[in-house]
Amino acid sequence: MRLFRSLAPLTLAVALVLSLPYDAMSHPRAGDGNPPAPNLFGAACRTTVSGSHVVAYCHNPYVDTDRVRLHIECARWWDIDTDTDPVDAGAAMTVRLTGRCWSDVASAWISHQRER
Repeated sequence: MRLFRSLAPLTLAVALVLSLPYDAMSHPRAGDGNPPAPNLFGAACRTTVSGSHVVAYCHNPYVDTDRVRLHIECARWWDIDTDTDPVDAGAAMTVRLTGRCWSDVASAWISHQRER
């Protein structure tokens, strides 16, 4: 009889845990029960190539600072590919990045990095 009395609380606890829905056990949440908002990040960039010149405008609509760089790959093998220095685009800020090749531009793109 003593064994049953000592196992009763343990049995009740296990039964309660197993009766909880799976979502309640795996994802504890505080507040109103809604999932947290996604952490939005990244400037929207517009790049134009005109001959051997590249111009990019990046606008950051978010709170976190986005460190952007312009990367240019030149079409000719003897032409040196370039990367600009990083530029910090703060909240609600637009930055301008420029670069060029001696001859034609093969491709141009922007990289993004969170400011630490």
